[in-house]
Amino acid sequence: MSAVYELRVYHAAPGKLPELLARFREHTIKLFNRHGMKSVAYWTPVDEPQKNDTLVYILLHPSRETAAANWKSFQDDPEWKSVRDKSEANGTLVEKVDSTYLALTDFSPPLR
Repeated sequence: MSAVYELRVYHAAPGKLPELLARFREHTIKLFNRHGMKSVAYWTPVDEPQKNDTLVYILLHPSRETAAANWKSFQDDPEWKSVRDKSEANGTLVEKVDSTYLALTDFSPPLR
C-alpha cells in the first residue's frame, strides 16, 4: 500500500461558495481530522468563471483502501450529517464534486 493524494474540486451552487467555505472552515476540516483524512491544502481560483463557485483541495490518505474507509466513516458521522443538514437548510451548497486520486512521481519534490 502506498500513500495517495486525493484532488477534490467542489462546484458550488450559485451564490453558495461563501457558505461552503464557512462550513469547511468551521466544521469539515475538524471532522476530516477526526476520521484520519489529512488536509494538504485548500484553494479558490482567482480567475473567472471559477472564481465565484469553486473550491479545490487535496487530502493525503495512507492508501486507496484507507481513503474509502475514512470517507465512509466521515459520511456516516452523526455530527457531519447535522452540520451538512443545517448548512443546507436554504438549499444545497454543492452541485458537483470531482475526485481524482494521484500518486507522486519519482521526480516530484517532497511535500511537507
